[in-house]
Amino acid sequence: MTSAFEPVRIADGLLPNRIALAPMTRSRAAEGGLATGLVAEYYTQRASAGLIISEGIQPSAVGQGYPFTPGLHTAEQVAAWREVTDSVHAAGGRIFAQLMHSGRIGHPSLLPDGLVPVAPSAVAAEGQVFTADGLKDFVTPHELTGAEVRATIADYAEAARNAVEAGFDGVELHGANGYLIHQFLAPGSNLRTDEWGGTAENRVRFAVEVVKAVAAAIGAERTGLRVSPGNPYNGISEPDPRPVYEALVKEIDGLGLAYLHVLEHGPEARETTLALRKQFSGPFVLNPATEGPTDHRALTLIEDGTADLLAFGALFLANPDLPERLRAQGPYNTPDPATFFGGDARGYTDYPAL
Repeated sequence: MTSAFEPVRIADGLLPNRIALAPMTRSRAAEGGLATGLVAEYYTQRASAGLIISEGIQPSAVGQGYPFTPGLHTAEQVAAWREVTDSVHAAGGRIFAQLMHSGRIGHPSLLPDGLVPVAPSAVAAEGQVFTADGLKDFVTPHELTGAEVRATIADYAEAARNAVEAGFDGVELHGANGYLIHQFLAPGSNLRTDEWGGTAENRVRFAVEVVKAVAAAIGAERTGLRVSPGNPYNGISEPDPRPVYEALVKEIDGLGLAYLHVLEHGPEARETTLALRKQFSGPFVLNPATEGPTDHRALTLIEDGTADLLAFGALFLANPDLPERLRAQGPYNTPDPATFFGGDARGYTDYPAL
């Protein structure tokens, strides 16, 4: 029986445990999308994780979906992240950059130079987004042309190269939660009839091409992918997700990726999770749906082979020394949702360790 506290090999490195910090938007970047000393402190506090997966980082200016989120598409952003990764590594940690292009999720007021959100099709998401001027309705996005799709794939690859230059140990591509890659996968947001839409094989093409481009840029062993089959977040409609994700995994399984990361949206997703786990031959990271808080009780998912690593979100946010607390089966600090997004050190770097 495998323990959560046994080593596991990821990205040609041996992780000391199988507990990951899940990627979580915290909206504390400085002007220009720059990581700060406070950001470095936050991640360094959590360096006892087997793997840290950063908050979503936009790979291009048009990929930004929320205020105060960081980027990896300028020299200044790369230099700022270098301070974060150096600090994490000095503390013995390992950190991947999550590249998150928000696609249609966002608003023109968040973007420079008259840019507007982009998507596979000109279909607006239902709901609103937070901006500097308060909540605003999502707009109808610009439908990417074929040439623009290829340029967007190149943006991911360039951001991945920037991540390595910034000292990250690898990158995770955000294909979940209703953002751009997910928008291509889902039939409700992808109405295209060209090579990028229609059949399941065509709808997975964008995800596959992004994965291949990033793997070619920095190495497959440094490239992970996160997905959330059937997750309705951000207006996504996927009435029959399993065939699509099985088609996706079929295309990427032989590449030798660092890992596949599955975010479950509810207990009903477990059947699909198990199918993808069986299909994918590399390391499998799971952000599980659980009854009640996801705490030490979830570690049985490693012991029974459901996953190789478990990613913890809010519990890790509130407990910077979470691996130690999981081993001791608590006690746990309680997360404060009022301080999840934006602000200062409160609810960010002031949660106490044991």
